[in-house]
Amino acid sequence: MECDKCGADAIHHAAYSGAHLCGEHLRQSVEKRVKRRVREDGLLDPDATPDDPDRWVIGLSGGKDSVALTTILDDVFGKDPRVEMLALTIHEGIEGYRDASVDACVELADDLSMRHELVSYEEEFDVRMDDVVEDDPENMAACAYCGVFRRDLLENYAAEFDADKLLTGHNLDDEAQTAMMNFLEGDVRQVAKHFDASLGPFDERGDTDAFVPRAKPLRDVPEKEIALYCHVRDLPTHMAECPHAEEAYRGEIQSTIHALEENHPGARHSIMAGYEELSALAADAYRGDGEKGDDADGESSALRECERCGSQTSRDVCRKCRLLESIEAV
Repeated sequence: MECDKCGADAIHHAAYSGAHLCGEHLRQSVEKRVKRRVREDGLLDPDATPDDPDRWVIGLSGGKDSVALTTILDDVFGKDPRVEMLALTIHEGIEGYRDASVDACVELADDLSMRHELVSYEEEFDVRMDDVVEDDPENMAACAYCGVFRRDLLENYAAEFDADKLLTGHNLDDEAQTAMMNFLEGDVRQVAKHFDASLGPFDERGDTDAFVPRAKPLRDVPEKEIALYCHVRDLPTHMAECPHAEEAYRGEIQSTIHALEENHPGARHSIMAGYEELSALAADAYRGDGEKGDDADGESSALRECERCGSQTSRDVCRKCRLLESIEAV
């Protein structure tokens, strides 16, 4: 199998486009799509200057997605005086797993000469995920706890570092799964929130002053291509899967989308193309309706400060604090 671009040995066949690519042209293809997404989303504030730069916090876990994202952004903006970047790594307290990925983060940050900060659940919340999984006071999957704690730390530290944007390494597969889950759950409000939170171009989003705006520059690139990209560039990447990873529902969705993609190449792109357009329409319909809306428990969905930690929440006590209370009660 030869590369369509140069005739060298191809390492990848993208069935959705028909392209056969060698390592170098796969690298170029991935980077081209990320740069296009950066432009289309308006990631760089047009008013940014060297004296008042756009500040970006990048969630760096050491996995393939965040490593690829951090590397590409540094390639494009590392020497741009209008941009300041900081890599933020979170240690969840998973023995034999997170330490190795932290090493990859440190190595990458050193290679790029990028500012790097490390925070942990243990320091911030006095919990370790290994212990949370063992006790499991809410009878939930580990990812359900971890996701709440991780989002809280990403948001709080992005705000603490006075970030203008919070960037994460969600890829095409991740986003297609989230889109299908929101559709199947009939959660139109969540679809609308997704547009304003991280999906829409920055100049088309509604007011998000309560949170640091997010972006996902890898969301047009399939997971497999990101893994190949890291391999081609020999990036320091921790490829092991979290030992606690277990999301039954998302796993079913993942398998469904994988089967669709196998039988109908391009299904993931089609899902996202439709979802992006519908999310924009939903955002227009629901935007500004927060004060009138109710959540699933009948409480007002208007944001207010958590009575315990001060973070933004639609309830008197945020989800993180309620989970921590359950953990402490065990």
